[in-house]
Amino acid sequence: MITVIGSLKGGSGKSTLTFNLAVWLTMAELDVEVIDLDPQATLRDVAEVREEEGYKPIISVKGKKALDKKERLKKADEVLIDIGTADLELMKRALRIADRILVPVPPSQADIWSTQRFIQFIESLGIDHDIQIIGFINRGDTHHAVRETDEAAAALVSLPGIKFVKPRLSQRTIFRRSFSEGLAVFELNARAKGSSEFNALCAKLYPAQVR
Repeated sequence: MITVIGSLKGGSGKSTLTFNLAVWLTMAELDVEVIDLDPQATLRDVAEVREEEGYKPIISVKGKKALDKKERLKKADEVLIDIGTADLELMKRALRIADRILVPVPPSQADIWSTQRFIQFIESLGIDHDIQIIGFINRGDTHHAVRETDEAAAALVSLPGIKFVKPRLSQRTIFRRSFSEGLAVFELNARAKGSSEFNALCAKLYPAQVR
């Protein structure tokens, strides 16, 4: 399955999510292809840190040339593609080959509007195969008194063309810390709340791997 992790706004946590998914899927003994199409190359940077620190498994991150190797992508168990908006044609290429698109949505009205535009953009491409767009709340508030996260989730549910999934990732320091060290969140601290949240999301996205 080819999963594109994307949105039209920066700062939504795409690279952090892609990296954590790559480590999790690789640990599940799947053949995973990871492609970084964001010019910032954050995903490739963290993979290099991981390799330099000697953490296993190694996560190999490829660039845009990997899109040309269609047979290799078809043979992989899972393909993860982190896209950016700087190269629109490259983004379109990735979206057109995707089986599903995973959209991390921070809890703000601006991000809801951006997600709505992203859905419309995908629909305008005239993709000729079934494709699923999945949205979830990322970087949600942890304080119970703050209602913005729940309000954003309710707005996301109401958007046509996207499937909302309930597991959410909160704005937790452990995600930034683990990423900077080249580790997945569950590697740094398996008992942390962030790890529990991430595992719940993986169980929803990859149910076959936890049965």
